[in-house]
Amino acid sequence: MIAMVDCNSFYASCEQVFRPDLWGKPVVVLSNNDGCVIAANKEAKELAHIPMFEPVFKIKDLLIKNKVSFFSSNYTLYGEMSQRVMNILTTFSPQVEVYSIDEAFVDLFGMKYVSLTGYGHQMKDAIYKNTGLPVGVGIAPTKVLAKLANRISKKVASNNHVFVIDTEQKRVEALQWAKIGDVWGIGRKHAKRLQTIGVHTAYDFTNLPLAWVRKEMTVVGERMWREMNGESCLEFTTLPKPKKGIGTAKSFGQKLEDIGRIEEACAYYISEVSEVLRAQKSCATYVQVFLHTNYHSNIDKQYSNSVTVTLEVPTNNTFMLISEARKALRHIYKPGYRYKKVGVNLSGIIPQEYVQGNLFHQPSKLGKKELIAVFDTLNNKYGKSTVASAMIGTRMNEWELIKKERSPRYTTQWGELLVVKTN
Repeated sequence: MIAMVDCNSFYASCEQVFRPDLWGKPVVVLSNNDGCVIAANKEAKELAHIPMFEPVFKIKDLLIKNKVSFFSSNYTLYGEMSQRVMNILTTFSPQVEVYSIDEAFVDLFGMKYVSLTGYGHQMKDAIYKNTGLPVGVGIAPTKVLAKLANRISKKVASNNHVFVIDTEQKRVEALQWAKIGDVWGIGRKHAKRLQTIGVHTAYDFTNLPLAWVRKEMTVVGERMWREMNGESCLEFTTLPKPKKGIGTAKSFGQKLEDIGRIEEACAYYISEVSEVLRAQKSCATYVQVFLHTNYHSNIDKQYSNSVTVTLEVPTNNTFMLISEARKALRHIYKPGYRYKKVGVNLSGIIPQEYVQGNLFHQPSKLGKKELIAVFDTLNNKYGKSTVASAMIGTRMNEWELIKKERSPRYTTQWGELLVVKTN
């Protein structure tokens, strides 16, 4: 059996954990640069006239009028709270597959004589007790059915956020309950196509001939069909596969014309992606840098460009990558424009032990592995960017994301710890 554990309204719930005054009240979380609503708790979702993904400036008065608390994205807090949840799940099973920041599959193999419903409640209660986060638990023989069980656990109030599909009758009833568009792995296009031939529920889909599914929906559709019929086809993966491409791009808090500040932002992003690269013990062969203005502006002149650099030797060294990215940025930068975003992508990623040298490449002192190892050790111990390249500069407040409504990073910053006052 497999359990799917999913945090309820994760971003909003993380904010409420440290704000008891917001329990039971509507809360939403905003996208980068406080652009639009990307997450909402149950109370906020019940306010139908406050739509998701709507630009905040259009609905800010509505949020205030309806006493909806809104927060800037606080990914440092969310990531740390997510790790706490995953750590708790490992106490229930040694096999935990982290599916996303707020979801995980838990292997319950060998628990034949254990009450799975009771075990699901134990997981739910342990997470709530130790983190304050509410979760739903769905348990079933396959991943697709576990995702469906998780959905039922939260949509049907009588289940109290735990539902187990452990009999054929429950499997059939769950499939009859689920609309085809709500099934994990069935996209919008396939859902519309299936509805045109009379397939409206997951149960209808399982009654289609396998040959038709394989022909019309390829091997992916076949796996979904088999999973819904109780045959496990999706591999259980506890170790994430190395990324084949790593990149980041964030809009500036304000439009920038000065290449100096754009370089600093670019260097910061390179530092971020190079840390990810080293964490998976890989090196990059290519560095892409792109730059563009605000496409939505009717006032500014528009310009965008990108360039990809092939490195002489694949590397994960922050300083070497910054040096190459800086050259690329200066190649595509044009004065006279107000830029909104710069981004970097690393590709051609290979295991670091497979890197071949270059006879004509002159190693730099900055390329020494020992130096980078010291940086990583210090940053891991004392916090992100404790030690960094001077190219990042000290003007981050002039280009970083707007986050006026960001809550404190309660769990990772000494200066932002929650203060509890008693009489």
